[in-house]
Amino acid sequence: MARPAWRALLGVVLGCVARLWLATLRVRVLADPSLDGASGRPWVLAFWHGTQWPLLAWRRRRPTVALVSWSRDGAVQARALALQGLLVARGSSSRGAASGLAAVIRAMKAGADAAFAVDGPRGPRGRVKGGAVAAARASGGVVVPMAGVVCRGVVLQSTWDRFALAWPFTRVEVRLGAPIDPAVAREPLRDLEEALTRLNRAPPPADPRRTDGQGDPRRVERGAVTQPR
Repeated sequence: MARPAWRALLGVVLGCVARLWLATLRVRVLADPSLDGASGRPWVLAFWHGTQWPLLAWRRRRPTVALVSWSRDGAVQARALALQGLLVARGSSSRGAASGLAAVIRAMKAGADAAFAVDGPRGPRGRVKGGAVAAARASGGVVVPMAGVVCRGVVLQSTWDRFALAWPFTRVEVRLGAPIDPAVAREPLRDLEEALTRLNRAPPPADPRRTDGQGDPRRVERGAVTQPR
């Protein structure tokens, strides 16, 4: 079997395992109240690499498109993400960037949201790149800072993004910050970086036996995440 076919098969297998794993997680959503005012506009969900595991378990409000690189790992990732219900556009900072971003913008104009790991496919970790802001500006949307927090799990220290993996049947938290409108904000990249830093710095949730559902949007808690000083 050719290598591309093996990568496609690997992506399907990993995607099925991930789907079963994610279905066991108990998801609590904290959303900034000001998001209600942006409910009619496309959202660009912006997060750091390594924090996306809880975000995949969240029941998204709209069809959502993700930009995946043309790398070999990207071929596996594209198959796996499609099995999580995401639309996939291919492109990267080194190859196909313009066409990939254009595909994301077209999907947003057709009614989808978008999801970006904003510190790029190769880092540096925790430094915002401009793709998410560009997509929001071109589509008339807003950037929504987003964090996924694991209560109990493991951080893969050997990976550059320190990927956080929640154990099955544990609780995770999805945090949605105040929207950033690139048509209004003077320094949207700085605003986004600061918002992501605050969201990810807040303490992780406890893991009680009771749960408030599998990320059901009807049970979202409205209120900004309390930040440590």
